[in-house]
Amino acid sequence: MRYTKRTALQIRGETMSERECRTFEKKLAHFTAPTLLGIKCASLVSLSREEFDIPAYAAAFNAQAVRGGLQMQIMCRCQKRQLVLLYRPKLLQKRLEQPEIRRFLLRYGYTADMDLAACLMRLQNRIAEKPEFPHEIGIFLGYPLEDVDGFITHQGENCKLCGCWKVYGNVEQARRTFASYEKCRVFLCAKLSKGCNILQALKIS
Repeated sequence: MRYTKRTALQIRGETMSERECRTFEKKLAHFTAPTLLGIKCASLVSLSREEFDIPAYAAAFNAQAVRGGLQMQIMCRCQKRQLVLLYRPKLLQKRLEQPEIRRFLLRYGYTADMDLAACLMRLQNRIAEKPEFPHEIGIFLGYPLEDVDGFITHQGENCKLCGCWKVYGNVEQARRTFASYEKCRVFLCAKLSKGCNILQALKIS
């Protein structure tokens, strides 16, 4: 199925042109493909407020993509950009329920009884309050706990490998994961270049 203006407007709402929709989706495909394709619990992307009507897109996307187990949430609104978290609620909830993850997050004001929505609210508040970015966000993005902890302990220095994140633990496993993420990006970007939109590429109807 070709990408048509009617399809774009049905998915996005009439506040965005077809060109804006295509540009927005290309950014999503490039930066969040592993999450869109289901092998990563969440991805974060920074988008220009001048270039896109992000709240309108997020609302329209969520109305459609919820059937595919996807959710989009604006985490931070700055003067020129917004940080958007694209995530799979079931995968992210499962990750946050891991005992070692819960123990780690206790250090940063998360509590054992927080559900997914409460954890995301806490993260959102941490982003807004802290002068530096809250590094526990790596937990939400699916990074290995030992790498998130290592980054904090070493203040981002002395890593074994630098790729999608800084690696302090299993280098070979990280390399395989990086390669899988790249395959997702190439696959999804190719789908869009052939005329599909995001929901068509993901077979969400």
